[in-house]
Amino acid sequence: MKKIVLAAGAALALSGSFSASAAETKNNEYVSDWWHQSVNVVASADTRFGPQLRNDTYLEYEAFAKKDWFDFYGYIDAPKFFGGDSTSRGIWDHGSPLFMEIEPRFSIDKLTGTSLAFGPFKEWYFANNYIYDMGRNQANRQSTWYMGLGTDIETGLPMSLSLNVYAKYQWQNYGASNENEWDGYRFKVKYFVPITQLWGGNLSYIGFTNFDWGSDLGDDNHLDVNGRQARTSNSIASSHILSLNYDHWHYSAVARYFHNGGQWNDDAELNFGNGNFNVKSDGFGWYLVVGYNF
Repeated sequence: MKKIVLAAGAALALSGSFSASAAETKNNEYVSDWWHQSVNVVASADTRFGPQLRNDTYLEYEAFAKKDWFDFYGYIDAPKFFGGDSTSRGIWDHGSPLFMEIEPRFSIDKLTGTSLAFGPFKEWYFANNYIYDMGRNQANRQSTWYMGLGTDIETGLPMSLSLNVYAKYQWQNYGASNENEWDGYRFKVKYFVPITQLWGGNLSYIGFTNFDWGSDLGDDNHLDVNGRQARTSNSIASSHILSLNYDHWHYSAVARYFHNGGQWNDDAELNFGNGNFNVKSDGFGWYLVVGYNF
């Protein structure tokens, strides 16, 4: 099942647009002075990207960079590396051995040598969001590429704000009917707000929300056991993060709200061979993150 872009690295990636990170001020402590990376342990509960709630604890590699015309955020997960519930599968029990998401953006301003800034729009990007779930077989594999236009916004406040709008090309999608076609759109908003120093670290609030619409899934013939439409053409996933960052360690608590999570219709009744169950695609998922920057 699709996971989430998480962890304090998201905070660091956004904060890099207006303040120097610890890695930039103490270069000798890190492997690279521009490729910022960490290894994280993420505990998740009630995530709603699939038709069944998922709880697992997994290992994650995370990286971000902002250098010249290149802006990057991404992560690679080893699902259920440390365990999880009985309905989920991961690296050790014939589930997906790898899940990744990357968000490279390429500055149009810097590549063309032309300032396209106007009003509150500081810089423009060719923006991408690529998601890949390796899966153990075709029915458990996903490959999705969002591509479009992004920008950074001048807010006049001690915060950073970026917006991206994408068209989506869907390759594999766990056997769903929208594979190998252009299928809908995504609008992503990301922001970072420094709060205060706390216990010798920096406490921050980070938010990012994906609005997906225009998919064909809501029009297919995937019906639940009562003849209701099981899939939707739209979904929302909105994350809200409190992150405490030190030079090397970071700690985060995350609340993520799902509406039609994974484009599943809330309360649809399904049966995968082990009895009927109701989809719970509306509601909150929760995450705790501990990570080490190196």
